[in-house]
This record gives sequence, structure tokens and C-alpha cells, in this order.
Amino acid sequence: MADMKYTRDHEWLRTEGDEIVVGISKYAQEQLGDLVFVDLPDAGKSLAQGDEAAVVESVKAASEVYAPISGDITATNDALGDNPALVNSDAEGEGWLFRMKASDMGEMDDMMDAAAYADYIANLD
Repeated sequence: MADMKYTRDHEWLRTEGDEIVVGISKYAQEQLGDLVFVDLPDAGKSLAQGDEAAVVESVKAASEVYAPISGDITATNDALGDNPALVNSDAEGEGWLFRMKASDMGEMDDMMDAAAYADYIANLD
């Protein structure tokens, strides 16, 4: 998606109105394999950019998800409680993890767009 930004830790974010929607990239979920559990933050929690926000667990490993931007959690994707595999089937869509109200939109300025992120992951393998 053209309006998405990516971090070096493989989180994606997109702006929807006055909120930021956050998830893990398709690349990240492919590296993890089949997700079996997702531990999401509580609504109302305040996070600084880079703070641990969530944990995703697969049959292979557990991985932290970091807050890509500072702000307050406004909602979590409740559908993942019963179906964490939604992240595997649609990581950058219905498999979103949480929504935030950003405290500093300028923190997005240094993030990668889709093309830059594609170049970044191409050089990881």
C-alpha cells in the first residue's frame, strides 16, 4: 500500500483519520511462520517510540513488536485472540495489531515507504 510506512524492525503503520494502525510486515510473518498467540497492549497504554508494544508467538519463536511511533493505544484487534493466524493470511490488512493516537507525527519522517522497505529486506537474505 502506498500510504504505508515501515520500520527496520518490520512493523508497518498507516494513517487512518487521526489514528495510526500498526502491524507486522508480510516479510516478518513469513519469517515467524504460523502464529499461535498474540499478546496485545491494553487500550489507554502510553508508549514511546521503540517501546515493546506486543508479542507475537509462532510455532518457531516469539518476537517483540515495538511501537513505531510515540502515543497512546486506542484499540487492539480483538479478532486475533481467537484467530492469530489472521496475521499470516493478511499481515498488512485484517491482521493489524493495534491502533494508536500519535503524539508526534514527525517520528514517521525517517521511516521507509514500500519501495525502500522492499530494497531493505532484499538485502537481508
